[in-house]
Amino acid sequence: MWTEAVAALPGTAVFQTAAPEPSLTNCATVLGHPLPTDLTALLRETNGIEDEYGDGLVWSAERLAVENRTLRGDAQFATLYMPFDPLLFFADAGNGDLFALLSTIDRPDVFAWNHENDSRTWVAPNLATYLDWRLTGRIDP
Repeated sequence: MWTEAVAALPGTAVFQTAAPEPSLTNCATVLGHPLPTDLTALLRETNGIEDEYGDGLVWSAERLAVENRTLRGDAQFATLYMPFDPLLFFADAGNGDLFALLSTIDRPDVFAWNHENDSRTWVAPNLATYLDWRLTGRIDP
């Protein structure tokens, strides 16, 4: 369902092979909470999606775990930025900014985090719309 829907959108989307279940389980364990349902379903079909420039439209389960653990655990970041625990980063804009879902609140909204001013801006009502808007240029990184 996810790969077919994304492949039907304009723009270039490069799909990876499906994430193995142990990778999804490990990711949730590292994060300390389950992945959102839509993200899990997407990763079960493709373990990451890149655009034509190699930017991560959706990261792999492994990268999700590493990036979020790094951002949440970095002592220097804790002095520079608001807490990252409420966010589940899942994609990059290619310019240092990141895209996130809410990590523990059952809301499907997607937010952009600006690395220069620490703002967190709503960009899409859900993961499917984020992918549509990202590939059609409505969300401009």
